Amino acid sequence: MKRLMIAAAAMIAVPAGAHIVFAPAEAPAGSYYAGEFRVGHGCGDAATTAVRVTIPADVLIARPRPKPGWTIEMERAPLPAPVMSEGREVRDRVSAITWRGQLPGDQFDGFGLMLKLPDGRTGPLYLPVRQSCGTDSVEWSEIPAEGQSWGSMKRPAPMIELKPAESHHMH
Repeated sequence: MKRLMIAAAAMIAVPAGAHIVFAPAEAPAGSYYAGEFRVGHGCGDAATTAVRVTIPADVLIARPRPKPGWTIEMERAPLPAPVMSEGREVRDRVSAITWRGQLPGDQFDGFGLMLKLPDGRTGPLYLPVRQSCGTDSVEWSEIPAEGQSWGSMKRPAPMIELKPAESHHMH
C-alpha cells in the first residue's frame, strides 16, 4: 500500500518551487506559438509590479498581448546580419518585454506572448523572467545542469519544450 501511495504521489507531482510557468509547455519547432506566463503570486505579501521576460537570441519575432491596466515596454537588439522574416528584411529583434502594473500578492494572472519559435532544433527553450514587487525582485532564471531536473530547482526559468516540426507531405 505504501509503495502504491508513493507511486501515485510521483505521478501527480508538480514543481513545487515553480511559481512562474509558461503554458502550454510544448510546441513544434519553427511554429508560431501563443502562450502565457502564469504568475502564481507576488513576492511574499507584496504585489507584483513588473514582469520582464528575456527573449532568447534565436527567437526573431516576439509580440506581447496587451493587458488592461498594464503598460508594455519592448527592448530591441540588433541582429548580426539582416534576415528575411514575414516577407520583409529584419535588422533587429525584440530582446525583452516588460509589463508594468499591479497584481496583488494573493492573486495570480497570465501575461500573453506570441513567438515565432526557432527552426531546426528541439529541446527546451528557456525564457528567464524577472518578477518585480516594488523595490524587490525575484529572478526566475535557473537553467538545469545536465542530469538535473527542472522541478528540483528553487527558481527555474520558464520554458517551452520544442518538439520536431510536423511534416505536411502529400502522398
